[in-house]
Amino acid sequence: MKITKDTVVQIHYTINNEQGEQLETSRDGDAMAYLHGHNNMIVGVEQALEGKEKSETFTAVVEPKDGYGERQEDAIQRVPTKHLQGAKKWKPGMVAVVQTEQGQRQVTVLKVGKFMVTVDLNPPLAGQTLSFDLEVVDVRAATQEELEHGHAHGVGGHQH
Repeated sequence: MKITKDTVVQIHYTINNEQGEQLETSRDGDAMAYLHGHNNMIVGVEQALEGKEKSETFTAVVEPKDGYGERQEDAIQRVPTKHLQGAKKWKPGMVAVVQTEQGQRQVTVLKVGKFMVTVDLNPPLAGQTLSFDLEVVDVRAATQEELEHGHAHGVGGHQH
């Protein structure tokens, strides 16, 4: 079965930056599952996976515009420390999660004050050309429930 809209795809991935440094990998856990064609995956990766089949392995190079976006230099904000999730004590360079009207978002801590923290709202990988080493672990038709919910269920997918 080929990867097309409305298929559930399980992949293993490794993300490397332009210097060849590994930034993230799924290889030490379950494969990640997502519903193809429903904006659940980075555009550049989803385009690269289109038409692929189970057991295929390849590398996709993704430019910022099709990845995590270009860096916005003015995307700096001060937020109350209590809104940051992910650690008890914050230091510059740490990545935190904040709840926004659009859902959870990762931010990078720039400066820590007594009650307020200055954060960079850019995704941590924004502005970078990234290399995704991909392995298609499985491809299957989505269930009606997955289509209604707009995401994959089960191992590596969304848990309700």
